[in-house]
Amino acid sequence: MDKSTPLYVLKGHKNTVCSLSSGKFGTLLSGSWDTTAKVWLNDKCMMTLQGHTAAVWAVKILPEQGLMLTGSADKTIKLWKAGRCERTFTGHEDCVRGLAILSETEFLSCANDASIRRWHISGECLQVYYGHTNYIYCISVFPQSKDFVTAGEDRSLRIWRKGDCVQTIRLPAQSVWCCCILDNGDLVVGASDGIIRVFTESLERTASLEEICAFENELSQATIDSKTGDLGDINADDLPGREHLNEPGTRDGQTRLIKEGGKVEAYQWSSSEDKWIKIGDVVGSSGATQQTSGKVLFEGKEYDYVFTIDVNEGGPSYKLPYSITDDPWLTAYNFLQKNDLNPMFLDQVAKFIIDNTKGQMLGHTDTGFSDPFTGSGRYVPGSSSESNEELATDPFTGTGRYVPGATSNLSTPLSGTHPLTGPKSVIANAENIYFPKKEAVTFDQANPSLILSKMKELNGNVPDEQQLTEDDLDVLEKMLSIMCSVSMETPTREQLKMLWKAINWPNDFVFPALDILRLAVRHPSVNESFCGEKDGLQFCSHLIKFLNPGGKQANQMLALRTLCNCFIHPVGQKLMLAQGDSIMSQAIELKLSTNKNIHVALATLALNYATEITCTMDSRFFECLHFGKTI
Repeated sequence: MDKSTPLYVLKGHKNTVCSLSSGKFGTLLSGSWDTTAKVWLNDKCMMTLQGHTAAVWAVKILPEQGLMLTGSADKTIKLWKAGRCERTFTGHEDCVRGLAILSETEFLSCANDASIRRWHISGECLQVYYGHTNYIYCISVFPQSKDFVTAGEDRSLRIWRKGDCVQTIRLPAQSVWCCCILDNGDLVVGASDGIIRVFTESLERTASLEEICAFENELSQATIDSKTGDLGDINADDLPGREHLNEPGTRDGQTRLIKEGGKVEAYQWSSSEDKWIKIGDVVGSSGATQQTSGKVLFEGKEYDYVFTIDVNEGGPSYKLPYSITDDPWLTAYNFLQKNDLNPMFLDQVAKFIIDNTKGQMLGHTDTGFSDPFTGSGRYVPGSSSESNEELATDPFTGTGRYVPGATSNLSTPLSGTHPLTGPKSVIANAENIYFPKKEAVTFDQANPSLILSKMKELNGNVPDEQQLTEDDLDVLEKMLSIMCSVSMETPTREQLKMLWKAINWPNDFVFPALDILRLAVRHPSVNESFCGEKDGLQFCSHLIKFLNPGGKQANQMLALRTLCNCFIHPVGQKLMLAQGDSIMSQAIELKLSTNKNIHVALATLALNYATEITCTMDSRFFECLHFGKTI
């Protein structure tokens, strides 16, 4: 049309309008900083969607009639039908910035936490993708496909196929604000330098050689602030020279830094062109041994360093995040376990961390707690989601030990102390906080949502007669909720019965049930029920079966952790002492295991026995003194 005046001016929002989506029959959905979304038909506002507590950054209309999505700076996504909020999706750890529709039942979201999530409209998060190292502003899906592209604050446009980032396109601008995919598959990108660029796979539409050279030249002259890139900490004195670029890259988008004429230059490997392309000069690096580049964002968390590890020449590379407040040995073990690498590399990886960080370490940190032997993110038996909980660190397990009467919101003077020397300020006559031990060491950390998710996943694989119904799983979920809260609500007989049924699953599938069990035995009533005179022997015999050296390592570890946690209450202590010979004679067979988690759990079990025997002996000694007897 030739008219320069708008057909409609839609007025109604009380603040900046920042997102729009169009649907059938001329329907328009708008999102605003005023925390609302509005549905428009022609020039009329048909309804206002209220429920978010912060700006609505992203909106999408689903193919199914009447369904709409909104993403907000309050970190949530909401599904609306006929003006009512049907469901709220939680999982992102920062502002939701973009939404994209995959099908009538699935959609994608991206956020300031540097993650992309795939959702089912039922509320389940199906997958989480990581690749960006800073805010992700926009996401767009290829036509007739589930592949997609993303753009963000790390100067990059990333192309994802079958869940993997297959190409990284750098731009000579810090912020890549938006991207869309045309019907012909071309990518259109808008960035903070005010320029729109189009990228294509088509040879017919490829720019001229002069234009491509001009783009590469512009890219090479850009400056990269290492604080906002994925380059990690930079020590210019340790960087190689240009000869480092003679070696080909191992994957598309791989970044290498070199020292050239006193400057630090960044290069990216292009698999399609089989060469290194300069993507800019790095600023913010003084060459000092102390950290100068600030934090690096990786998988939604900030670290002091993010190293790239090439395990085998020509093989895949792995990211190794590390902060100077972490223990290099525990970080190395986490890295090997997460990537299913040979534990024999432990010393080598730890030495690499120490050499490349100059051994920098600090005391107390405000970064979140995570189980140092199991990591976080994916479900690992015994892993924790209590990332912000300040707990006393135990020198034997590396996890929060149980402090009687303590609640999760209490900080303790043990947090951040060295396991052998104690706090940085040591009072000469202070009582030794570690020896002698007077309470059992327990394994308390857990990620209940991931445990339950794994239970549901494996439930379909067990024999029909052992499968749990939806109601059964709800019963277990309620019990798990009790076990992971500070509430001392007593579990019901039905919940205990359902737990016993689950821990009798086949060995290949039982480990999430054992994870619930090791949490449950910390509760007084559960401890008394399972460890009491009536069922204690059967319970103990069942756990001992999992300690067979030929069994599954996850079951061995969790059975040991459960036995450790039994010491927390008198009934459990009595059973553990009575069955000590049987338990330890079988448990000691696991000393040859190559799994460090099992070693830690076994050492903790031995420690708890020593603690309990010592306390029992002390009690008998003072009792005999009181009555004038001899032992």
